[in-house]
Amino acid sequence: MPGNHQTWATIPNLIRTAATHHADREAVVDGRTRITYTELAQRVDQAAAACIASGTEPGDRVAIWAPNTLDWIVAALGAVTAGGVLVPINTRFKGAEAAYVLERTRARLLFITGTFLGTSYVASLRRATAEGARLPHLRTVVVLGADAPPDFTTWPDFLASGATISAKAVRTRAAAIKPTDASDITFTSGTTGHPKGAVTTHAQTLRVYDTWSELTGLTAGDRYLVINPFFHTFGYKAGIIASLTRGATIIPQPVFNVDTALANIAAERITVLPGPPTLHQQILDHPRRAEHDLSTLRLVVTGAAVVPLQLVERLRSELKIATVLTAYGLTETTGTVTMCRQGDPPEVVSGTSGRAIPGTEVKVDAPAGEPGEVLVRGYHVMSGYFEEPEETAQVMTADGWLRTGDVGVLDADGNLRITDRIKDMFIVGGFNAYPAEIEQLLLRHPEVADAAVIGIPDPRLGEVGKAYVVRRPDAVLTAEDVIAWSRREMANYKVPREVEFVTELPRNASGKVLKTQLRSRPTRAGL
Repeated sequence: MPGNHQTWATIPNLIRTAATHHADREAVVDGRTRITYTELAQRVDQAAAACIASGTEPGDRVAIWAPNTLDWIVAALGAVTAGGVLVPINTRFKGAEAAYVLERTRARLLFITGTFLGTSYVASLRRATAEGARLPHLRTVVVLGADAPPDFTTWPDFLASGATISAKAVRTRAAAIKPTDASDITFTSGTTGHPKGAVTTHAQTLRVYDTWSELTGLTAGDRYLVINPFFHTFGYKAGIIASLTRGATIIPQPVFNVDTALANIAAERITVLPGPPTLHQQILDHPRRAEHDLSTLRLVVTGAAVVPLQLVERLRSELKIATVLTAYGLTETTGTVTMCRQGDPPEVVSGTSGRAIPGTEVKVDAPAGEPGEVLVRGYHVMSGYFEEPEETAQVMTADGWLRTGDVGVLDADGNLRITDRIKDMFIVGGFNAYPAEIEQLLLRHPEVADAAVIGIPDPRLGEVGKAYVVRRPDAVLTAEDVIAWSRREMANYKVPREVEFVTELPRNASGKVLKTQLRSRPTRAGL
């Protein structure tokens, strides 16, 4: 099926078109379950009918808090087909963090996993509400499994409830969706310290990932191992949506485990493996890599962190991967701004994030060749942060440019090299960590008077957080105490790996913490 975002117009139309063009081709492989594109469309319609039966109206927010599975795909696409606006929630979030997103969007329906990575998400949500989270708009919670507490609904029972809704009613609901309607609200934290929801439309999503698929060379018959989390644009849109545009087979993997990845690549004859550099580095360095047949791999797309030239060269030489590309994007730009092109030399792939995708303008707020803030303008820039006009105005100029907060340099060919971040964000194994948000969480600790967080290098994850903490008078807090408390209160990638106690934080005349001074200090964990 050739790319044609204008013909698809909406995500439900894309699903229907994919089922027509790729009827018997495998759409999703999840463990022992294998379904074709025809079967996927049928399951999505069934889920859409159940959403309608549950009371979902066009424009209602429908949240999903679960790992990468077939059920995630069906539930999410079913909600969108019913006219809902999808709100993916980070699986690393704790109950209070998830409840904030649910409350902020006034989500009516929530799909939730039972237990993941040893954590009961149902218990986490209950604990958050018991501790004061208010979710008056949340009418239905569906556990993606066969078991659920009495006041929640099981996935099979939820799907069965859609039997009262006719196929015609589902088609009518889907046909009423306009390309300019919001398709999802994806949350990203900002320097103010609270998550903000970037609103994007069906048309934006389809055009960007039609382009993405064209530039990467994704094609029918490709077998795509999606380890990037579905709650992230890289997993949902560059994974699920991109595959639907071309008729590729989606093989979801819930957790990045290198042994599982190697086994999946060999067993499922994987051809496409996007992900952060850490993922590919671990595959290359795995001591038993040679025991697995990785010869089918032909396409790697990476980014979100510094990409060493050696990594690109090893992927090409050792694994014989024909196409290795890097890219740059933000949630606020529907996930993509610049991309390398097939045939770019290794030094361009490793040293830059490529050139602007068609229909996009990129400029640097500095003289030519000098570093400055990266600004982006184009069809794919979000309409704004959900119900936050002031926050939106801070990042959007009057003439439509998005201030990314990233510092970069453009070369003579238009290739963008990201050199720094105006925002203090750092990236932990592919996950964006925002110091202001972590600092606010740390300040909830009864023995913490002040805190500042920076990113420091880590050989495995790329970067991790280091916290500088001012104890309250007479407090006997230790570094181990802070880290253990953080593991209970925040997503794992946000947890500081090092803690240094100081009598006060360096600040300028206006009271802002001078993080440049903190970064220049020698590392002395737990003092």
